[in-house]
Amino acid sequence: MEETVKLKIETERTKTELAILYEISNAMRTTLKLDEILYIILTGVTAHAGLGFNRAVLFLVNEKDNLVEGKMGIGPEDGVEANRIWKQIEQEKMDLEDLISAYKVAKNILETGFNRQLRTLRFPLSDKNQNLLALVVLEGMPLHLNRETLQNYRQSPLISMLEAEELVLVPLKAKDKVNGIIVADNFINKKPISKDDLRMLIMLANQAGLAIENSQLYEKTVMRAHSDSLTELWNHGYFQYLLYSELEKAKAINAGLSLILLDIDDFKVYNDKLGHQAGDSILKDLALLLKNQSRKMDQVCRYGGEEFTIILPQADKNEAFMIAERLRQDIVKSHFVHEEILPQNRLTVSIGISSYPADGTTPSELIHSCDKALYQAKQKGKNTTCSAS
Repeated sequence: MEETVKLKIETERTKTELAILYEISNAMRTTLKLDEILYIILTGVTAHAGLGFNRAVLFLVNEKDNLVEGKMGIGPEDGVEANRIWKQIEQEKMDLEDLISAYKVAKNILETGFNRQLRTLRFPLSDKNQNLLALVVLEGMPLHLNRETLQNYRQSPLISMLEAEELVLVPLKAKDKVNGIIVADNFINKKPISKDDLRMLIMLANQAGLAIENSQLYEKTVMRAHSDSLTELWNHGYFQYLLYSELEKAKAINAGLSLILLDIDDFKVYNDKLGHQAGDSILKDLALLLKNQSRKMDQVCRYGGEEFTIILPQADKNEAFMIAERLRQDIVKSHFVHEEILPQNRLTVSIGISSYPADGTTPSELIHSCDKALYQAKQKGKNTTCSAS
C-alpha cells in the first residue's frame, strides 16, 4: 500500500514537472527575439508557475572575445520587494503567460540597478581555476555551491553581487556546445536547493540552449538582411521599421522619444577631390564613431548618402540636444583621413533633432521635423545642431 502511495505521488510530481517544462518550451517557441527568449527562460526559472527559484541570472558566451557576459537577471532586490511582487502575482492570479506578456508590453521593467550592474560583468574563459563561469563553460557540467564551498569564491564579482548562501550554475547547450549559463538561488526564502530542483533546471537548460542558438542564428540573418553593406549600420528600410516600433513603445509607456538626423558637411568636395573610395572610407569611420559613442539602447542607421540617423528611446528634446552636441564635438575632435582638404580643414557635421510628441506623433512627422531642423543647421553655417521648433 505504501509503495502504491509513493508511486502515485511520484507520478503526479512527474506530470507536474512535464507540464511546467512543456509550458516554458511552448513560450520559447513564440518568438525568435533574443531578449524575449532570455526573459522567457528566466521567468520559467523564477515564476511560481515554473521552477520557483527566488532569482536567476543569465550569461552568454561571446566566442569572438573569449568571454562570458552578463545579459539579464530576474528577481527582487530584497525581501520587501519580493513580498510585494509575490502578493501582486497571487492577487492578480498571474500565470507564466501573463508574466511574459507583461514584458512584451513594457520592456523597461528590467531596467533595474541589479540588471545594469549585471550587464557590466564580463569574465574571461581563459582561467577556469579562478573563474566559476569559465569552469562551468569549459567543463560543460552544472555546479551546486553551498555556504561552505562558496567561501572559496568570495573574491568573485558575481558572488559578491549575489551575496547568496547557496546557488546553482547550469550550462546551456546546443549540439553539445555551451552557449550560456543560468545562475539561480533562493536568497529570500532560503529554501534549500534539492536534487529535484537541479534536475528540473538542467532539463530546462537543455531546451533553453537550443532556443538561444536559434535566436542568435535568426538575429544574424536579420542583421545581414537589414544592414547597410558599407557601414554595417541598419539600412534605410529597417530604420523606418525601427522608428515605427520605438514610437509605438513610447506611446504605450508614455515615454519620450527623439530622432537625430546628421549630415556630413561639404562631403561632395571630399568625394570630388579624392574619389568615392576615399569617401566610403570616411563613411565607415564615421559610422563606427557614431555606434561606439551612442547609448546602448539607441539605434544608429544609415539614412542614405552621407546622412545618418539615430533613434533615441526615452530621450526628451533637452537630452537629445546634449547627446547630439556631444557627438558633433566628438566628430570635430576626431581625425579623419585627408580631412584637411575640406573647407574648414576638418570633417564636421550638421545635425537636426525632433522629439515625440512635441514635433510629431507619426514617423513621417518626426522625420519631416528633423529634416527641417537639419536644413536650419546648414543655413546657420554648418557644424551646428538645431532642434525642431
